[in-house]
Amino acid sequence: MTLIKSISGIRGTIGGKVGDNLTPVDAVKFASAYGTWLKTQNPKPKTQNPIKLKVVVGRDARISGPMIHNLVVNTLIGLGIDVIDLGLSTTPTVEVAVPLENADGGIILTASHNPKQWNALKLLNEKGEFLNGIEGEKILVIAEAEAFDFSDVDDLGEIIENDAYMDIHIDEVLNLPLVDIEAVKAAKFKVVVDGVNSSGGIIIPKLLELMGVEVVKLYCEPNGHFPHNPEPLKEHLTDISELVVKEKADLGVVVDPDVDRLAFICEDGEMFGEEYTLVACADFVLGKTPGNTVSNMSSSRALRDVTNAHNGKYEASAVGEVNVVDLMKKNNAIIGGEGNGGIIYPELHYGRDSLVGVALFLTHLAQKKMTVSALRASYPEYYMSKNKIELTPQIDVDAILVAMTEKYKNEDITTIDGVKIDFAENWVHLRKSNTEPIIRIYTEAPSQEKADALALRIIDEIKVIAGI
Repeated sequence: MTLIKSISGIRGTIGGKVGDNLTPVDAVKFASAYGTWLKTQNPKPKTQNPIKLKVVVGRDARISGPMIHNLVVNTLIGLGIDVIDLGLSTTPTVEVAVPLENADGGIILTASHNPKQWNALKLLNEKGEFLNGIEGEKILVIAEAEAFDFSDVDDLGEIIENDAYMDIHIDEVLNLPLVDIEAVKAAKFKVVVDGVNSSGGIIIPKLLELMGVEVVKLYCEPNGHFPHNPEPLKEHLTDISELVVKEKADLGVVVDPDVDRLAFICEDGEMFGEEYTLVACADFVLGKTPGNTVSNMSSSRALRDVTNAHNGKYEASAVGEVNVVDLMKKNNAIIGGEGNGGIIYPELHYGRDSLVGVALFLTHLAQKKMTVSALRASYPEYYMSKNKIELTPQIDVDAILVAMTEKYKNEDITTIDGVKIDFAENWVHLRKSNTEPIIRIYTEAPSQEKADALALRIIDEIKVIAGI
């Protein structure tokens, strides 16, 4: 079963049977459901020639992108909705375009960091932000019932092509008050970019060149043939690590296919650490504009430490970008995101944006006048361990989490998303899978050995409770 329907959209592998994989029929069905939901949100006014709804659509460079793109766009047209077609784009670019176009919503065609056989429909509201749980649930119900009502021939929507938005997005980033182009130009940085042969290979080099950076391109051909696993983790990034050293570059920049996750490589070829992308950007922003921060519960404690050092307030949300954004709004956070390299800077928009991350990081680095490895060494040192324990379907996973909560009731416990137990020097976060009998176990400690040891201890305790 490789078709995953969730409140944030639909994701699956290309080919196969309807309902089991992301087939053309499934793409049309869910685009129809989204368009139908939009029409319920915006009832047709009782006037002659009412203004049509508008939806922004963009895609990453996946091989299946043009096919899915054509299906989705023409489905919306069939519903009487006008489409602002950005063509090849990025997730944050579409998010920026929706409010600038005064559109009613947006669809991004990308499976983010998943391998090339995957694709997805990511759904946005009129603010260019991901739908919340209630909205997403309504779309799933509409899709299941196939309650679609398509337009007559005289009321079909139109396609308005606009390929300028990657440039507009870059301009919006460069115009941010905290982005210091002159400081970056003066630093004369040399940067290697791994665009994993998707749209990041176009937009990130263009941004860097406008900031006066010498760019060395690696896998920047947007042909959808990913040269390595597209998730920006250390084990997938040996090529850029070697090229940074060989080119004597100041750093490496890595993005995923839809450019909402960002990782840096130090000048010595070592990973800066995807958890520390947000930490460094937050340190820079907080130093200029004091305020609060938010990340999700599975992200590094280093953000809390840096926020405290700037006299700000840090809070953790449930996992998921929608939850991070919701808490950021409630706490008036000036920067936030996720430990997977996702930077959310509300000064531009409420969405993970690698362009914002690159511009803030390079300004920070230029003003600090230090190497990337020295900057990394200036932050609190934490290490993570990510594990999972597979249980039989007969075992009550919720009961195990309740038992763990009781066992550690004298510690600092949060239960908004599974169970997180904060100890003095480390923490553990237990989350159950919604699709299989699995508990995911995330731990963090001042050393890798301690993080691994804590994970093993917790796994043993869960096995005792489960009787396995």
